[in-house]
Amino acid sequence: MSTGDLLSIEPLELKFPFELKKQISCSLQLSNKTDNYVAFKVKTTNPKKYCVRPNAGIVLPRSTCDVIVTMQAQKEAPADMQCKDKFLLQSVKTHDGAAAKDINAEMFNKEAGHIVEECKLRVLYVSPPQPPSPVPEGSDEGSSPRGSMSDNGNANGVEFSNAAKSFERLEPQEKTVEAKALISKLTDEKNTALQQQSRLRQEMELLKRESNKNRSGVSFMFVIFVGLLGIILGYLMKKS
Repeated sequence: MSTGDLLSIEPLELKFPFELKKQISCSLQLSNKTDNYVAFKVKTTNPKKYCVRPNAGIVLPRSTCDVIVTMQAQKEAPADMQCKDKFLLQSVKTHDGAAAKDINAEMFNKEAGHIVEECKLRVLYVSPPQPPSPVPEGSDEGSSPRGSMSDNGNANGVEFSNAAKSFERLEPQEKTVEAKALISKLTDEKNTALQQQSRLRQEMELLKRESNKNRSGVSFMFVIFVGLLGIILGYLMKKS
């Protein structure tokens, strides 16, 4: 980290995980340690190779600013993965309320009496992260998994045997659970059917009772009617 009076710069080395035919980016963080507005500008010895965003700007008092440096895709790898490119970051105090549009080359002119801080940044190429290697099927000596297991001693063999027995016991238990679930389901369906049958039987008995009541009522009225008719006829016969 740079410890200048105006800006702290992190990191001081631009590390690119180099890969052919691929754009690669890294970032810089600029921290303003003062209570003033600070203007900065980034220069490089190889401007065609790199893209810097922003290449100039304002860092507000006690705040930070991120700069992204992107290396264009390269067709060839450098010898010994060494890079001679360098960057120069210049910073200078400016007036309050300054914006990026107010930045000009004259602000960083030392001959004009401006106090300009400069920080040189190196470029390093590093190897890209390697994907995880697949797990080998056997041991490092090329022995089979069974051989490796036996080499570890009898304890591993006993553990493997116990695990196999536990696995063998697992399947019947699962079948038992499924059978219990099926039996429970069938029992519920049977109980539901019995309840429905009982309900239908009760309704049939209720209908029969109502039908018998209606029949008995009709018969009783018929008897009364016949009796009244007999009384009337007997009265008429006596009177005549």
